[in-house]
Amino acid sequence: MGQTRVVIADDESIIRMDLKEMLTHMGYLVVGEAGDGMSAVHLARELRPDLVIMDIKMPGLDGVSAAKVLTEEQIAPVLLLTAYSQRELIDAARDAGVVAYLVKPFREAELLPAIEIALARFGEFEQLRKEVETLRDALETRKLVERAKGVLMDTQGLNEAEAFRRIQQISMNTRRPMREVASAILLVQETQR
Repeated sequence: MGQTRVVIADDESIIRMDLKEMLTHMGYLVVGEAGDGMSAVHLARELRPDLVIMDIKMPGLDGVSAAKVLTEEQIAPVLLLTAYSQRELIDAARDAGVVAYLVKPFREAELLPAIEIALARFGEFEQLRKEVETLRDALETRKLVERAKGVLMDTQGLNEAEAFRRIQQISMNTRRPMREVASAILLVQETQR
């Protein structure tokens, strides 16, 4: 696996420069820099980094709002670096899906674990999201097959096992997923009403 690709966003160019130097020294690859939240979102959409590190207080779109967009669009995990540690900002960051929050001034020794934990947590979230999607798809397929079996049982006098085997056989013969076959059976039944 290659270097971890990072986009950094802070409205202060000196902070961006220092952060880039620190990240490069730690072995990360800074692929983009932005001075405001909207630019950070556009860069992240375009570059698809492994991580976005940004300040909270930026002109235009703030870091929390930008993080919310990046999280909702499942683009990259966000680590917020900020001089602010007020409870309401922490709560807003949490609600926006931020995976790590580091208060300035910070040291390289604090940044490395924050980045690695943020990346690990995001990987776990992504894995869970994929598993949920797979389960949702399987459940939807099962519902369609059950409905299609009912149609075949009613229209062709088959028992449940025979109806299932019929759907399975059509699926194998046409090289189509059972979900598509079940949808087609339901569509035909719907048009004959």
